[in-house]
Formats: sequence, C-alpha cells, structure tokens
Amino acid sequence: MDRGDEPGDGRSVPGDGTLFDPPAEPSVMRDRVTDLFWNGRTRRPRLPWRLGTVFLAIAIIATAAGVAAPFVRSSSATVLAMAVPGAQAAAAAGNLVFFATQTVVYVGAVSLTGRFVDRRRFRDFGFHVDRGWWIDLGFGLVLGAALLTAVFLVEYAAGWVEVTGTFRIAQSGFPFGPWFAWGFVTFVGIGVTEELLARGYLIKNVSEGLTWFDRVDPRGAVGLAVLGSALVFAWGHFTNPNASLASTAGIFLAALMLAAGYVTTGELAIPIGIHVTWNFFQGPVYGFPVSGIDFGLSVLAIEQRGPTLLTGGAFGPEAGLLGVAASVVGIGLTLLWVRRREGRLRIDPAVTTPDLRSGTEDRRSAPREG
Repeated sequence: MDRGDEPGDGRSVPGDGTLFDPPAEPSVMRDRVTDLFWNGRTRRPRLPWRLGTVFLAIAIIATAAGVAAPFVRSSSATVLAMAVPGAQAAAAAGNLVFFATQTVVYVGAVSLTGRFVDRRRFRDFGFHVDRGWWIDLGFGLVLGAALLTAVFLVEYAAGWVEVTGTFRIAQSGFPFGPWFAWGFVTFVGIGVTEELLARGYLIKNVSEGLTWFDRVDPRGAVGLAVLGSALVFAWGHFTNPNASLASTAGIFLAALMLAAGYVTTGELAIPIGIHVTWNFFQGPVYGFPVSGIDFGLSVLAIEQRGPTLLTGGAFGPEAGLLGVAASVVGIGLTLLWVRRREGRLRIDPAVTTPDLRSGTEDRRSAPREG
C-alpha cells in the first residue's frame, strides 16, 4: 500500500546500508531530513510539529488574553454597572471574561493552525452541521442529562444525598434565573471548546499521523489516538480542586465516552451534547461539584453523605463508581444510537483520512498520512 507519510514518500534510495555503499548524495540526505518535518504528498508538517504548533498557538493566545483580561473585565464591569448593581456587574464581567477567553483561545488556536498548518476547513474538525448533526446533538443533550439524573436518583434512593432546599445561589441578592441561564451558556462554551480540542483536533490528527507506521492500521491508530487524547483530557483536570487518582481515572473513562460518538460519526455533535448537559445537570441542576468546583448555584441544594468510593465526594460523580458506571452506560448507549441511525457501527473514515484544503479551496481527498 502506498503510504503517504513514510520517510522519503516512496522514493528509492541507492545502496543496501553496507560499509561499501557510496555516501548518500546531498539531495537524498536533504530529502531524508526534510521528510522528518514535512509531508511532501499532503504539503504540511508531520504530526509532531502540527501538535506542537497548536499548543504553541494556545500558549501565545492565552498569554495575550491574560494581558487583555484585566482591561476587558474593568470595562465590562463599568458598562454592566449601568444596568445591574455593582457586585453583580463585577461577577458578570468576570464570568464574561472567562467565557470569552476560553472561546478565543481554543477556537482561535484550532482555527489558525487548522487553516495554515493542517490545511483544513474549520468544519472538518467535526462541524459539518446539517439536519443529522442537530439530531445527534439532541441525542447527546438528552443522554448527558439522563445519565446524571440516574446518578442523582440512585444516590437519593440510597440515602447518600439529602435535598436541603431549592434554587440555591451562593451570592446573596443575586437573582437565580439570569445566573442559571448564564450557567447553561457557560457550559455550552466549555463543551464546545473542550470537545473541539480534545476530540476534534487531537484524535483526528493523531489518528492520521499514526498511519505512518506499517504495523498500525486505521483501527489501531484511532484506538491509540483515543487513549492519548483521554490521557491529555484527564491530566488537564488533575490540578482541579479535590482531584485524586480516582477522579483522574474517572475523567479518563468519561473521555472515552465522549470519544465514542466522535470516532463513529466523524462529528462532534454527540460528544458536545453529552459534555454540556453532563456538566450542567451535575452542577446547576442537582448541586454536585463539577470536576471539584462548586458552581455556586443549583436548582437543588444537597448535602452528600454517601461513601466517597461510590459518590466521588467533593470532586463530583466522575471520581466515584457511580460516575464510572454512568460513563460505561453512556458508551453503550452512544454506540447503540449510532448503529441505529447509520445501520452499522464502524470508525468513520473522516477520522483517519484527511480532506485537505487546496490552494484554490477545492476539496481534495488526501492519502492517509502523518
């Protein structure tokens, strides 16, 4: 099979490697070195350099956003103070800056590196939005809500959680409704941006890149990419409040659940849906910590008493066996949904085969490569 990312891209090199071979010509040596960095067949950098570029872009944009954040927060608070009390204006400005920063950093980095380094359109990271995409998004939203509802009901039935009130909000005098709505908007932003990077960018790039190795077929490449992105996702939550090895393992498994919908459809609709409502129902609805963080308001005020091994304790359900069970069920239901919708279950070819932008924006399918 012609493999577009093998060193030399299929060019033959004279000699069999013995001591009696003549020295390689300078052009051959240059080509060998170039092949370590550049794929001439798809006209873009190899996998390691693409990954390095996106993380460098994240660091640069995040630094710039950090410099601008105090000014933006102060200006926003001044404007918002014309409509709401000062304390609410300051809190709203802080939330707005967080939302804007997260969006600008991740969407900006992936968009720029996607266009100029990956040679992709933004939609090719999992946003081919059509009627089917919205149906899958709806399924994901329902599934995430159902899984966390099941976790809550099991804990409530077992006596591990007690409802002590309703419409809890930590900041006295703040209206519940607007802040509850803002909570949903916040988790939509988190769901979209984290899925864009962890699933849409990392899994796609690593899956393509690993096909460089003769012994890694597309299925194996996707499996390794999913595991790698799940490790990155879990590591990203390791510094959260109340994190532990148990919570890291739980987040890792949750990442596998989110990846299941992506690799079988090639789209981010299902994982975005699950991610949004999993977090939203976990925190602002049922009052659990969200990855170790108390969101500050919830429809139900709760007091948790159950065993941490099962409930996850101060980190939230992902750190407990109930959260693990929810992730496993989520994987199964996602695969059943995709099989029912598409009539079969497979790794979507879009995950491993790049469809790259040409210089004139014409669509062109490229061979598998790294």
